[in-house]
Amino acid sequence: MSRNRTAVLIAAGALVVGAGVGVGGYAAVSGGATATADTSTATAVAASSSRLGVGEIYRNVNAGVVEIAATSKSAQNESPFPFGDQQPQIQQAQGSGFVYDTNGHVITNYHVVQGSSSLQVTFADGSTYDATVVGTDPSSDLAVLKVDAPSDKLHPLSLGDSGAVAVGDGVVAIGSPYGLEETVTSGIVSALGRTIQSTNGYSIPGTIQTDAAINHGNSGGPLFDLRGRVIGVNSQIESESGGNTGVGFAIPSNTVRSVADQLIAGEQVEHAYLGVSLASPLTGSGAQVASVTSGSPAADAGLKAGDVITAFDGNAVESADDLTSAVSEKSPGDEVTISYTRDGDSHTVQATLGTRPS
Repeated sequence: MSRNRTAVLIAAGALVVGAGVGVGGYAAVSGGATATADTSTATAVAASSSRLGVGEIYRNVNAGVVEIAATSKSAQNESPFPFGDQQPQIQQAQGSGFVYDTNGHVITNYHVVQGSSSLQVTFADGSTYDATVVGTDPSSDLAVLKVDAPSDKLHPLSLGDSGAVAVGDGVVAIGSPYGLEETVTSGIVSALGRTIQSTNGYSIPGTIQTDAAINHGNSGGPLFDLRGRVIGVNSQIESESGGNTGVGFAIPSNTVRSVADQLIAGEQVEHAYLGVSLASPLTGSGAQVASVTSGSPAADAGLKAGDVITAFDGNAVESADDLTSAVSEKSPGDEVTISYTRDGDSHTVQATLGTRPS
């Protein structure tokens, strides 16, 4: 992020035995994002060609929205007594998701299923089935599950083009905040191109900001446009209290489609990597380098802390978010030109982008 703010993951933690699952924010680090793929979801619930009311959208798509319960076992209790009862602590996180295809693939956030030992998916009719993790991409905070459910339970949702979304567009969110399944809220797209942080500390650029109410448990649930198409996956809120303040962030559907298709194909999602942490300069435009990772493409190119990057591959860089987004659009191995200033002097260097470390 280019500004200081409190971003909170919105998977809810419910205590079963031992400590509950917490929430937190992550420091801003530049570089990397989703590789692209040409495949798309084969089947989907038909989206309307005209704008619908919130109730109509809910009735059309609710069968494809699911609740996810992720159970994990922590290390054994550290008893102060040598013969204490050494029982593992069992924790449960609850989130949301949606059906991606008729093969039983379900999309959710990585932080919903992170560290889980078992998963259950509950459909709108109340039926519950076991699920397994097909693949995860922590850098985009996305995961694909496979649910063991009969075909008549699978109602895939249609993905829209997040690149066509505009500020002011109406949106609808459906999920299970605080375990209240099948909850629908509505609002607008309040901003585009926001950068949030994944659980591994890397940036997720291009996210959709919305004022539709989302809270703990909405994580992984779909954000719809007014034609009933999924345009994002709800992931974080900005909040000092941990509750909804009208500022939420969704992973854009074009990123979701790309990552999901690669994970379903058994591929590892690779992200371009420059190797710098960034801040916006105190004065003027550009992206100021806060630190450079040793052995990274940025280090090999001679970049140092304090440099202000002003252009990337021929395009002006106005902010840290600009550079993060520009790197995200590249692929590992791409050669790029970087212009920067140091001590008032301008410089231009070549760099070969690497693959973001896992």
